[in-house]
Amino acid sequence: MKVEIAKILKEEGFIVDYKVSGKAIKELSITLKYAGDGTRVISGLKKISKPGLRVNVGCEKLPRVLKGLGIAIISTSQGVMTDAKARTLGIGGEVICYVW
Repeated sequence: MKVEIAKILKEEGFIVDYKVSGKAIKELSITLKYAGDGTRVISGLKKISKPGLRVNVGCEKLPRVLKGLGIAIISTSQGVMTDAKARTLGIGGEVICYVW
């Protein structure tokens, strides 16, 4: 699931690239993205679902992060996707994290 989250972050423009290396033990390396003035693109990240408390929402209750300026990463029955994509497909799922 970590690779799918990195793929979403790259598609949404929050990171430059990611790479999976290693044979027996996999290692995920992420290259962060910075703006022209040196400020980081990801200004915040909040983990929502935790092992002791899973947060599941229906398609009508999908969260909007900073009124659409950020994204919520949702684990659905059709895979890991953003809140906007889950909203267009009309499915809900487990809220993994918010990124803005």
